[in-house]
Amino acid sequence: MSQLFQPLSFSRGPTMKNRFMLAPLTNTQSHEDGVLSDEEFTWLTMRAEGGFGLTMTCAAHVQAVGQGFPGQLGVFSDKHIEGLSHLAATIKAHSSVAICQLHHAGMRSPSELIVTEPVSPSGDEKTGARALSLVEIEQLVADFVAAAVRSQEAGFDGIEIHGAHSYILCQFLSSENNQRDDLYGGSLENRSRIFFEILDGIREQCRDDFMVGVRLSPERFGLVLSEVQTVAQQLMSTGQIDFLDMSLWDVFKEPNEEAMQGRTLMSYFTELERGEVRLGVAGKIRTPEEAEKALAAGADWIMLGRAAILHHDFPNRYLEDPIFKPIENPVARSHLVDEGLSDKFITYMQSWEGFVAKE
Repeated sequence: MSQLFQPLSFSRGPTMKNRFMLAPLTNTQSHEDGVLSDEEFTWLTMRAEGGFGLTMTCAAHVQAVGQGFPGQLGVFSDKHIEGLSHLAATIKAHSSVAICQLHHAGMRSPSELIVTEPVSPSGDEKTGARALSLVEIEQLVADFVAAAVRSQEAGFDGIEIHGAHSYILCQFLSSENNQRDDLYGGSLENRSRIFFEILDGIREQCRDDFMVGVRLSPERFGLVLSEVQTVAQQLMSTGQIDFLDMSLWDVFKEPNEEAMQGRTLMSYFTELERGEVRLGVAGKIRTPEEAEKALAAGADWIMLGRAAILHHDFPNRYLEDPIFKPIENPVARSHLVDEGLSDKFITYMQSWEGFVAKE
């Protein structure tokens, strides 16, 4: 049997029954106040039922001011716990590990959505974001921790901290976005400090077997590959995280930085010392063959995004049929309805060129 169907254990929390994780995907389906909707519940639980060993929510914002898109799931208030509890329980009932992704959009929060100016490590003229004060950074750390505690109370097996894609934690890491001259700016140690403060708080306030992961992206947005590689190694060396999720856009691509080319971007992370930490990758893994290739290249598990949208039961289909071939884009709207996507989600997917067939 393929290694993709071998169990994967972690230093904390439950064992995954296979190496398939559902990527955290923006879907604009929840209510305006961040409360889980029936549509989002259906979308996620169908993937758990379809065989994913771990099912992760979309980015769930930890502060109201950190909302990044309409219909975003929230985890910033106790009013969210009831819906999250129902979601976590149902995911786990399908023998899938339940993870809530914690997020804050920072300067990428649309001002018309949050009805105030967005916040960021430094002021940003293009987005109109203002710089956070030291007190506000302390509150941001506390709110990430509180969201993890809330996720634990809701019954999730663990959380993932979203530190990628130019959202607020990534903004701290970027020397382009982060122009601070205090203990959160300047050196790489200072720019990455907030990650470790959040992790310290979660480990202090959550139970010993609560799973914690971090998502990083290694380039674009003013990031330097060698710096992200250093932070990734530090995260794995501390023993505070159980998994590292590298979002690579394409797991088989070479780095953008010319001096780092000649090998895959992924290889800069598979070569690191992991200890007990499990390393996963995401980025254009669309077929069983590509999933096998990514695992063979040194990942412990793979994340499916678009492929999971197209087939809620991708893992089960591949398990039952070794020559399973996913449907190709563009796909009919009716296909996406059958795969558990609401009208809101399908409308959002129409912004992805060539994904939904024109009718």
